[in-house]
Amino acid sequence: DVLVHLQEISYSRVNHPDEVFTIGERHSLKIISIDNEKLQISCSIKALTPDPFENISNYEVGKAYKAKVIKVVDYGAFCELQAGLTCLLHSSEISWGRKNVSPSKFFKVNDEIDCVITDVDKEKKRIAISYKLAKENPYENFEKKYPVGTILKGKISNIKDFSIYVNVLEFEIDGFLHANDLSYSSKPDDEIKKYSKGDEIEVKVLEVKSKDQKIKFGVKQLQEDPFNIFKD
Repeated sequence: DVLVHLQEISYSRVNHPDEVFTIGERHSLKIISIDNEKLQISCSIKALTPDPFENISNYEVGKAYKAKVIKVVDYGAFCELQAGLTCLLHSSEISWGRKNVSPSKFFKVNDEIDCVITDVDKEKKRIAISYKLAKENPYENFEKKYPVGTILKGKISNIKDFSIYVNVLEFEIDGFLHANDLSYSSKPDDEIKKYSKGDEIEVKVLEVKSKDQKIKFGVKQLQEDPFNIFKD
C-alpha cells in the first residue's frame, strides 16, 4: 500500500477522500517520497498535472474577476478563479453594511460571483478575494448625498455602553453616535438611557470616512453650542 495524503489529491479543496474516490477504483499516481526505515511510500495525484497557481500571473490584486463557489463554510466561502485555483472569500468581505453575516444566506455551491482579489501570498499559495468590493461602496454614495453637516433621520439599530448605532436604511449601513454627542449639558450615561433600539432619531453628520467604512453622527450639534456665548 501507498499513501496519498488529502492535500495531494487535488489542487481544488477536498474535505474528505470519499468526495473523490470509491474503493476499488484504479488511479495513476506519482511517487513523491520513499521512507525505507518506516517502509512508507507517499504518492500524489495532483502532481501529475500542472499547478494552477502557476497561472496566478494572469490575475492582479485590486482587479475584478468571476469566481465559482465550490464550498460554503461558517467563516466564508471557497471559490475558484479557474479549475484548481482556489481562493478564500472571508465573511467580513461579503457585505458592506451587515456584520457577522451567514455566508450560506448569500451563496450556494456552483454560484458564479463577481469578486476583487485583495491579496496573493505566493509563498503559501493563498488568494484572498472580496465580494463587497465588486459592488459600489455605499459609504462613498452616502458621503455624496449626505456630506458633513447634513441633517437626516435614521433608526437606532443597536445601543452599547456609550454608543448608539444609527441605521441609514437607504444605504443599509450604520453610523456611530457617541453618548458624548447627545447633549451639551446632561451626563452621557443618563442621556443614552432615553433612547431605545428601533427609535427614529434625527442626527447631524459629523464625519465620514468612506475608505474606513465609518460615519460619525451627533445630536447635540443640532443645537447651538451654549459655550459659544464665551467666544468674545
